[in-house]
Amino acid sequence: MNLINETNIRQLAYKAGQETSLAIQKHWLKTALLGAAAYMALQKDMVIDLQLNRPAAAVVQPQATARPMAQTVAFREPATKARAMNTSLVEQQASKTETTAAKSAPGTNVSNLANTYSNLTAANKGEARKESATDRRSKRQKQKAYVKRFAKVARMEMYKYGIPASITLAQGLLESNVGESKLATRNNNHFGMKCFSKSCSKGHCSNFTDDSHKDFFRIYKSAWESFRAHSLLLKQSSRYQPLFQLKSNDYKGWARGLKKAGYATDPKYAEKIINLIEDLDLHQYDR
Repeated sequence: MNLINETNIRQLAYKAGQETSLAIQKHWLKTALLGAAAYMALQKDMVIDLQLNRPAAAVVQPQATARPMAQTVAFREPATKARAMNTSLVEQQASKTETTAAKSAPGTNVSNLANTYSNLTAANKGEARKESATDRRSKRQKQKAYVKRFAKVARMEMYKYGIPASITLAQGLLESNVGESKLATRNNNHFGMKCFSKSCSKGHCSNFTDDSHKDFFRIYKSAWESFRAHSLLLKQSSRYQPLFQLKSNDYKGWARGLKKAGYATDPKYAEKIINLIEDLDLHQYDR
């Protein structure tokens, strides 16, 4: 029985093998084409996948030939015998704002200017240029606020040291840019007071740009201390002594005397002081 079944199975397997062989021989072309198509599809998918995962090639842009920069030669003015005590010459080399001040002389660090004088009106400077009413009104409001804040201090210094309050206020307005200059906000220095000591202690002074070079300016603990230092400078320095021979209400004589004694290098310094006093009626505080 087992022998018969084994024989039948062999016969069936042989028959199936023959049929398969005949089918392959009959349809070999179709089989080959299907296999080729499947292989090509597989390769295409692989290429696409590889392209998607490959980093993009860098595109090199042609660079324009750099033009050589023209060399700038800076010429320094001859040093004067007496060094000014304040910052007034900066205005001649920088414009009213730090943005346009970039046109100043080579070597000037615009970002560190001690003062920009941006809160002076054209009339304060003695200039004939037109100025919008809005700008003029805004500057005048700031000037009045400064006067209101420091009028009592200026009068106290006048009573103690004999310096007209109008002069102190006008100098403070000018030298501190109505209290908004970097020198005033960072150092509490309202009068452009410089430091000439060669052995300063830490916190005594700091660098600011002035007259196209860096100068050391005094640091004060408060604005009041700056006002007192200004009074002591004028009172104790021999070059300012002739001013104390003037009448207490002679603000014009004081303004011209300060310029003559070398307080400032700005040739229009006296004119600006006088204009501020008269425009804001500061002489009323001299009484």
